[in-house]
Amino acid sequence: MTDPKDKLLDAALNHVPFDGWSEATFTAAVRDSELDATVARAVCPRGAVDLAVAYHNRGDTQMLEQLKATDLSAMRFRDRIATAVRLRLEVVTDKEVVRRGTTLFALPQHAADGAKLMWGTCDAIWDALGDTSDDVNWYTKRATLSGVYSATVLYWLGDTSEGHAETWEFLDRRIDNVMQIEKLKAQVRESPTLSKLMAGPNWVMSHIKAPTRFPKGDLPGSWTSPRQ
Repeated sequence: MTDPKDKLLDAALNHVPFDGWSEATFTAAVRDSELDATVARAVCPRGAVDLAVAYHNRGDTQMLEQLKATDLSAMRFRDRIATAVRLRLEVVTDKEVVRRGTTLFALPQHAADGAKLMWGTCDAIWDALGDTSDDVNWYTKRATLSGVYSATVLYWLGDTSEGHAETWEFLDRRIDNVMQIEKLKAQVRESPTLSKLMAGPNWVMSHIKAPTRFPKGDLPGSWTSPRQ
């Protein structure tokens, strides 16, 4: 049985390039999917905004499936990250749908949703690549990748080069920039003077821990967030 939200989303994608993630799109999706309006509003209380969130999450799921099927063993770690970001963009079949999404999540009332989705994508990438950090690095890795990913998406939206070759070059340059920052951090740690200056901040950061993650299960008392 098709999930009602998936059914709505599939119907909405035909209208998003023309009407954006709007109430008009949501109304058309309800009509085209032949879903009961009450059910549609129950699974998407915010209408098209919830569908836009679902669309982004669907892309993350597709990216993870592609990543799982890709042999990364011979790649440098920076190339694994680049591959994950590239796969995330390549699962998109219509740029205009993403463009409309960036417009939606740029609005003040939806900016928090956009930031959460961006963070979620980068968190999924790091988890898929086997990140085991449980300190401040858990946050800095995801924050840094969020910056790289968001900049790459904006560049990709305007890229008309064959096979998006210019986008992948842009992505490589952004990752190279991040690697330069990592080299600088290493130099600071190795410097007798600078390492002493950073002793205080480092002590504070050493007490920052990653969020606790509980394994999924069906134990009594467990709760699973409703599907987005």
